[in-house]
Amino acid sequence: MFDKLQSLEDRFALVSEKISDPDVIADIDAWRGYCKEHSELSPIIDKYHEYRSAKQTISDDKEMLEEGQEKEFEEMIKLELTEAEKKLAECEEELKILLLPKDPNDEKNVIMEIRGGTGGDEAALFAADLMRMYSMYAENHHWKIDILNSNATDIGGYKEISFSVEGQGAYSRLKFESGVHRVQRVPETESQGRIHTSAVTVAVLPEVEEVEVEINQNDLKIDVFRAGGPGGQCVNTTDSAVRITHLPTGIVVSCQDEKSQFKNKDKAMKILRSRIYDAMEAARHKEIADARKSQVGSGDRSERIRTYNFPQGRVTDHRINLTLYKLEQVLNGAALDEVIDALITADRTVKLSGNS
Repeated sequence: MFDKLQSLEDRFALVSEKISDPDVIADIDAWRGYCKEHSELSPIIDKYHEYRSAKQTISDDKEMLEEGQEKEFEEMIKLELTEAEKKLAECEEELKILLLPKDPNDEKNVIMEIRGGTGGDEAALFAADLMRMYSMYAENHHWKIDILNSNATDIGGYKEISFSVEGQGAYSRLKFESGVHRVQRVPETESQGRIHTSAVTVAVLPEVEEVEVEINQNDLKIDVFRAGGPGGQCVNTTDSAVRITHLPTGIVVSCQDEKSQFKNKDKAMKILRSRIYDAMEAARHKEIADARKSQVGSGDRSERIRTYNFPQGRVTDHRINLTLYKLEQVLNGAALDEVIDALITADRTVKLSGNS
């Protein structure tokens, strides 16, 4: 680990010189690349310096104690030594986490897709509840949400809804939301007060640029049609809705929320790129599928990950056996971080044990 840290410190020194070099500054793309690398390395190097400082303090204090000191001064040194040893251990653990391989998608924006599953109208209503939860969660993190496509029901739910989330670190936190979310509650339409179980599927995809996924226009079948709303009502009288089929993969994306055909096509292509990228990533990692499933947040959307139980006011994440009796706070986006933080910690623990 320390050989790697020394190598990173040498690299950090070089990068620091580069971002002040007039020749590099003149090349804006190169300069931005070095600035990004400098920003990524800074937390590691700062922590490494803290580690070395604590180690030097321990060495100095032990040397002074061996030389013999007055009792009062000796007590001060022993106290400082104890604190430095504690700091050293903390820095070492934090450095292990900082040196874990980073998910290259972590800093990307996100495309989320929520679909009602088992449970009919009740599942569609819960899909709307989850959409509200993620909207409020995004607002708490100062992220921006943009609806890409929606298929609403006439009772206020969603058969499906797709939206983008733009903001720093959005994917690094929301990626743990992929999977089946189960709700247990008494539907408003239930006259006998029986608890129903419904399910909603959430997909979290990193938003990708055109350069990351090359799409041949000849591989696309594009259809336009008139947009419709809940209950079959007509949203507009022009063929503004767009359906794009990617022939090689069979992936189909539809967008109808915008009145402009061009805007709907642009949003549909954004979703299509992310779905193709997701499929490519799944194929690339198929050979290590068992290892991925052993980790928290494998992204398997057939996996039941969480249950929201209304009668008991609890939320249970089945991947880490975490139960919070804070259902309302979670659904308001306020306590969702408690769940996600626990998932991140568990994920790091698995990765650290794999590296040891």
